[in-house]
Amino acid sequence: MSRGRIVLLVLLLAPLALFALRGPLALRVMERTLARNLAADPIAELPDGLHVLLCGAGGPLPDPVRSGPCAAVIAGRTMVVVDAGTGGARNLQRFGFTPGRSEAQFLTHFHSDHIDGLGEMAMLRWTGAGHDTPLPVYGPAGVEEVVEGFGRAYRQDATYRVAHHGAATVPPSGTGMTAHPFASPAPGAAPVVFEANGLLVTAFAVDHDPVRPAVGYRFEYGGRSLVVSGDTAKSANLEAQAQGVDLLVHEALAPQLVKRLHDAAVAAGRANVAKITNDILDYHTAPVEAAKIAQAAGARHLLFYHVVPPLPLPGLDQVFLAGVSDAFAGGVTLGRDGTLISLPKGSSAVEVSKR
Repeated sequence: MSRGRIVLLVLLLAPLALFALRGPLALRVMERTLARNLAADPIAELPDGLHVLLCGAGGPLPDPVRSGPCAAVIAGRTMVVVDAGTGGARNLQRFGFTPGRSEAQFLTHFHSDHIDGLGEMAMLRWTGAGHDTPLPVYGPAGVEEVVEGFGRAYRQDATYRVAHHGAATVPPSGTGMTAHPFASPAPGAAPVVFEANGLLVTAFAVDHDPVRPAVGYRFEYGGRSLVVSGDTAKSANLEAQAQGVDLLVHEALAPQLVKRLHDAAVAAGRANVAKITNDILDYHTAPVEAAKIAQAAGARHLLFYHVVPPLPLPGLDQVFLAGVSDAFAGGVTLGRDGTLISLPKGSSAVEVSKR
């Protein structure tokens, strides 16, 4: 057989050999990946500074790249989480920032899409790191009822896990959550609600009427700052509290796209959906409005999250962001699950990456 035919035969048989060995090869890759991931510490790999990771960049509608609202804030080596929408806890695991590293949970308000993953967040924090104290949950008045409800729902689950794994692995004292309520801030006020390891967190009122209370949070560490808006209509109070911020993480709803949902619901005879898609326009912020807030506040960068509606088709990103660059001179990022923005200490840099 000529050399050329031998080479051709090898080229033809190689894919077949790889296909036949795909199981063992996959196991080898899996073993190496697991060993690397379980030993990794992505927080230690970040530069000292303030960071935000979107563990959920979407709203209540299903979106393959944007889960329910959730944002992990990392200050130095301290990680806290804002809101706990569907998929948030699992995304944290997927991105390597496990819920077990969370030192506190903050809630902006009590709409279901912001709290429906809270039970899983607390459970995975407990089992993933063997905590012997419950997850502290900070929020405006009413957070006690939310925490109590999830505690009752997960009580049997906790009993099963202790019985199965043992108290040394999952200490019974670490299950569940403890509520840390604070009074709803008055307009213009921004009380300190959390302080640890150089991280300062203040809360301020936003306009999500008829949802009351509703707050946003400002995080400061190492001379850097970021604001997470929570759900809100265009808010003068938020603009005031975001003055000079390095990063504004702001919700956004595109009215021109939601109107398409509304019109489709009307055409389909879905009166309830038509009513809801009309109602939601008045208590969220349009992308251009958020851009104007960022400009007036002097923010360096604007990160959109709680993106409504989903943007499943190429080109819809451009529609969503239409007019934003005209209203805001700084950098803009349309968030997806895994978007990571870093604000290194001792610097003015805003570094955008994707997990």
